[in-house]
Amino acid sequence: MTDEAQLHRLLLDRLTSTGSLRTESWKRAAAAVPRHEFLRGGFFRRAVGSDFTAWEPVRQGDPGWLEGCYTDESLVTQIAGTIVPEDVRGRISREPTSSSTLPSLVLRMLEELQVEDGRRVLEIGTGTGYSTALLCARLGEENVTSIEYDPGVASRARAALGHLGTYPTLVTGDGLLGHGADAPYDRVIATCGVRTVPTAWIEQARPGGLILVTVGGWLGASELARLTVHEDGTASGPLLGGGVSFMLARPHLAPPLGLLPDLEDGKERETTVEAEVLNNWTSRFVVQLAAPDAQRVTMQRDGHTEDVLVDVETGSWAAVWWGGDRWLVRQAGPDALWDRVEEQFSRWCAAGAPSLEEFTVTVTPEGQTIRW
Repeated sequence: MTDEAQLHRLLLDRLTSTGSLRTESWKRAAAAVPRHEFLRGGFFRRAVGSDFTAWEPVRQGDPGWLEGCYTDESLVTQIAGTIVPEDVRGRISREPTSSSTLPSLVLRMLEELQVEDGRRVLEIGTGTGYSTALLCARLGEENVTSIEYDPGVASRARAALGHLGTYPTLVTGDGLLGHGADAPYDRVIATCGVRTVPTAWIEQARPGGLILVTVGGWLGASELARLTVHEDGTASGPLLGGGVSFMLARPHLAPPLGLLPDLEDGKERETTVEAEVLNNWTSRFVVQLAAPDAQRVTMQRDGHTEDVLVDVETGSWAAVWWGGDRWLVRQAGPDALWDRVEEQFSRWCAAGAPSLEEFTVTVTPEGQTIRW
């Protein structure tokens, strides 16, 4: 058995034992798709011994490259929108913009998609092409359409898929618009996060079809949702739990904050909701529903730590800190931002602090709601 085959088998055994890989049909698909074929361009790993988040390239043939391909980890494949491993010598400290998602999550999502033979799938976010290849192995390439926003990423995925003799319909463009030419689809699956589920996906799915997507926001909390498309053109369904996180689709990314407001200007009062709600995944998701256009900044001011929310749409802001014997908030702008947070958080607590699996997402022509 080759090193590639042995590492591949060990990974599949781990995914099976942890429950990410459950059904025989997906086990066969996973066995047919070697992950290293989609990482021949290399990946980035976190640099050790740096005071800031830095990345260093691992190229094909480098020590640890093949073993890295078969770890159950997400591997960064692009930095700052254009930079790939072959472009870098040494370290780089820019933000990741594309990655190969950890196999356990890829296969968990494909299992959650509840596909059957002959189902037609629209995939949003081709990425490296690994998940696309798995869909093709399970359903046949003629039933898979995949869209990638980034032309460079799309080109590399096309080459990797072609190297394996796999030729689904590959589209370069805005995945948020779907691909009407091949509609309707039985399933839609997104490997990027969204703030709101695009209506195009609902319009291009058959009634009774499923949409699997991570719904999140600018405070960094997100969750996997599985929506059923209804005859009336709406869609609804539960959050599935597990704290799933993907990079937001580029059109859904937060805009630059720019200059912060004058944090001395505003009304100060005591608050019953402490800043710790922003550190817990579930409570942060609840806060995010109350302040969907807010971004968070943490800073040291006057000898204490302040957590600041800034609403980039309205200019409203709120700063929360521990005053030594109580929690305080100072806020200003056209909207009382922390008042909204307190109201939403208090309602959630009064309901018994339900888990995210008890939340339901509903999308209609009027917009999206998430309620417990």
